[in-house]
Amino acid sequence: MSQGLDGVRKVARERKQERFTALLHHLNVDLLRDSFYALQRKASPGVDGVTWQEYETGLEDRLVDLHSRVHRGAYRAKPSRRVFIPKADGRQRPLGIAALEDKIVQQAVGIGKLGSLSSSGGHAE
Repeated sequence: MSQGLDGVRKVARERKQERFTALLHHLNVDLLRDSFYALQRKASPGVDGVTWQEYETGLEDRLVDLHSRVHRGAYRAKPSRRVFIPKADGRQRPLGIAALEDKIVQQAVGIGKLGSLSSSGGHAE
């Protein structure tokens, strides 16, 4: 974990109402790699059709490319596919199917690495 992310995590814990912007500059290839390996290896392919095992082939080059796209502002998340899964009570629960790279970035910036932040970003407002 980078020092910058540690600082963001500390602020998020201490000031629960704080809003964050621009966390993506904290991403590095090591964090993206850790995030990739934190994903479920046997999960179904994402909306892009790419499996964990397929992405692992040439992983370092893929992560360097992803990092580069994130930092130059060229990375754009793909639209998630909405599906509905049945609940025990007969109702249906919506589920978003994201692309694998989107899962990696999500894991890195908030969902897995930074804990509960009020939005995706890094500078407190």
